[in-house]
Amino acid sequence: MSAVGNPYHNAQAESFMKTLKVEDIYIAGYETFTNVAKRSPKFIEGIYNAERLHSALGYRSPTEFETQFAQQAA
Repeated sequence: MSAVGNPYHNAQAESFMKTLKVEDIYIAGYETFTNVAKRSPKFIEGIYNAERLHSALGYRSPTEFETQFAQQAA
């Protein structure tokens, strides 16, 4: 994280939370915190970290990016 008073120090966390809410929590319509606690890790690991396209990776999924990177390194 950046220095105290820097207005950009929380941008990545806020962006992730927006994505989590819009793409999982609001759609699923959870009724209890327990349901959110059970489902959110599945969304994060199964979709956000594996399948979802990321602009920082050239609009490729992390899985696709890692595969291409490994092929280039070989």
